Amino acid sequence: MSSAIEDFIRANEGQSQLSDWMLVDQDLIDRFADTTRDWMFMHVDAEKAAETEFGGTIAHGFLLLSLLAPLRGEIERPRVPGLRTGLNYGLDRVRFVSPVRSGSRIRARFTISELSLEAPDKLREVMDVTLEVEGSERPAVVARWLTMYLL
Repeated sequence: MSSAIEDFIRANEGQSQLSDWMLVDQDLIDRFADTTRDWMFMHVDAEKAAETEFGGTIAHGFLLLSLLAPLRGEIERPRVPGLRTGLNYGLDRVRFVSPVRSGSRIRARFTISELSLEAPDKLREVMDVTLEVEGSERPAVVARWLTMYLL
């Protein structure tokens, strides 16, 4: 392992960053519903959803999961030495912990929990992600996001 990669791992494992707030409004929810063809009433019918325990429409879990990509794009990330490209390697342990009501604001906390050299030209990153809802103690989503960096 090169000293630059060793230094990068030492400097970045355990580091956390927080995105800016993002509004999850009904227009965003409706557009996601149209894209995925998931028109379940609790997402798109304000009148019917108001009669549920949620008191109104809520975002799709998969919408929230997909918003992690633009939220991650907002944070300042250190450049991996010798990086050719980064590839989304998948997600582990995804949980939809609490609903996000239409009109709520969310942000994501990204913590690099592990960096490991998988091969001389492959660095694997394990990032713990928590999607927070403004004004709520409970997160909306928790997950582990895996990225493979090709060196």
